[in-house]
Amino acid sequence: MKNEASQTIRLALPIIIGELAQMALHLIDSAMVGAISYKQLAAAALVINAMNIPFVIGIGMTISVSQMVSLAHGRSDAKLVSHYLFNGFILCALTALIISLTLVFGKDLLYHLGQDPEVVKLAMPFMQLMGISIIPMLLFMTLKQFADGLEYTRTAMILSLAGMPLNILLNWLLIYGNWGFPRLELAGAGWATLITRSCMFLALLVIILKHKTFSKYIAVSKNQWFVKGQTMRELLHIGVPSSLQIGMEAGAFAISGIIIGTLGAVAQASHQIALSCASFTFMVSMGLAQAGSIRVSNAFGRNDWGKIFLIGKSTVYTALGYGIFCAIAFSVFRYQLPKAFNDNAEVLQLAALLLLFAAVFQISDSTQAISAGLLRGIKDVKTPTILIGIAYWVVGIPVGYLLAFHFNMGAAGMWLGLILGLTLASAFLMMRFFKMSKRNKPQTDLQLSEN
Repeated sequence: MKNEASQTIRLALPIIIGELAQMALHLIDSAMVGAISYKQLAAAALVINAMNIPFVIGIGMTISVSQMVSLAHGRSDAKLVSHYLFNGFILCALTALIISLTLVFGKDLLYHLGQDPEVVKLAMPFMQLMGISIIPMLLFMTLKQFADGLEYTRTAMILSLAGMPLNILLNWLLIYGNWGFPRLELAGAGWATLITRSCMFLALLVIILKHKTFSKYIAVSKNQWFVKGQTMRELLHIGVPSSLQIGMEAGAFAISGIIIGTLGAVAQASHQIALSCASFTFMVSMGLAQAGSIRVSNAFGRNDWGKIFLIGKSTVYTALGYGIFCAIAFSVFRYQLPKAFNDNAEVLQLAALLLLFAAVFQISDSTQAISAGLLRGIKDVKTPTILIGIAYWVVGIPVGYLLAFHFNMGAAGMWLGLILGLTLASAFLMMRFFKMSKRNKPQTDLQLSEN
């Protein structure tokens, strides 16, 4: 089992680094904008929370590309891999366009969320720019999922890392107005993100079209690059439930952020600091989940259930160890981490408390993400979607709301509700995966693994 864990970690490392680089862009934006004022930080938080649900729905759709490409790769079918690439790109491009138009033309919704009027005014131009930047970002993610599905994970990682200094430079120029550039403050962060994401997408597109590593998949494009209804249905079969799964979890955090925002700008800024830190550590779990899912999907293409069980078990153990490490780190450094974002005393005090709650759910957050990824690898998506919906929206959010307002616990109450939702999701999904893998696993393999 150690060998399986090490293989998954090796595959996951470039994915994790790429995911952390993407998350670092958001953290850098928050820190550089927060240096101006905590209301600028609260405005950035409002936009991120408002657009998070549609954005992660788009990311969920891109996941279908890696799943189907990995399955075809497991069968050593280069033509089918190329066919899934083209259809997946078309599907995700349409999804990106719809999401972007919805965010840009629906930005006035921010006025109706009960937020601080000054915060909303600051947020409006940032919302429009971030909505447009969804298009290059999701197209980049689609191509990344294609490469990841083939287990070529380093390319997207390198581009994600290269995007960081570019984004920092553009932020420095456009947020603060250095070197004669206009001082755009929060809008400058929006422009920096849009430009950075566009450059990353174009660079990855050129690499996939021109590099010899992918040449055998591009060479058959004349015969395989056509839209097929059956292929689209296969992608949607994975993409829609995956989008709903990720969307329900992200939505729970986003709605919590909006609810917390009604308590004032201090609560909103504190929530964003704690959530940014938790989201950063979650990217490692997402990378492990993606790697485990790709390896399981590859084994699923070969109908190797013994391998599926071992990969899943080793990945869950890895998640447990990582979750414990993060919980300890958040507990120890809960007073130091918020200082990287803001210096308001009230914000720092509340953020430190919320980071303590974030430490509590690190284990369940990691294990639920990885269990969901493993289930996607064996194409089990419908029942997990229902289980996730129950955990977050039937239990977590209602309990959090009751604690926040009826028991006067404020932001802490909402975070306790999130802890409960994550814990239930983790338990549901882990039990589901091991039930499915043991049910399909040959009895001889079960006996060997238990001896």
